[in-house]
Amino acid sequence: MAPSPSFNNAAQPPPRSVAEQRYRVELTASFLEHLDAIEAFLLEADAGFAYDTLLAELRASVIPNLQRFPRIGRPYLDNPPQSAEALTQLAALPAGAPEALREYLHGDYLVLYTDLEADATVYLLSIRHHRQLSFDFARLWPGA
Repeated sequence: MAPSPSFNNAAQPPPRSVAEQRYRVELTASFLEHLDAIEAFLLEADAGFAYDTLLAELRASVIPNLQRFPRIGRPYLDNPPQSAEALTQLAALPAGAPEALREYLHGDYLVLYTDLEADATVYLLSIRHHRQLSFDFARLWPGA
């Protein structure tokens, strides 16, 4: 009796799980500018040590998590902004951009990012300490 086709996969490697696929994580210019603003904010609050901790946590936890689980954050529009200014900025973004935004909460920080499945890349767009002001969408998508 011939083996069933479902058992004849010994020569093929097992399928890779989603967690094994690694996305590339890119830091945008806006994200780096916001890191600088966080450093200034923390230095002004006499908490400069917290900036070093943030950088270490980005390297050790946030970036590896996003590489393995790019949709770990919740969709940004799950809790849409209420202000007229923010709604106007969202409306000015390219088609589909608002729906692609995600938030990742890490300690006192909120990271705004998007992931592109087509090129397996996560783009870190912005980061804020919870005591800082909201995101600046006009600078995230210039020319929008």
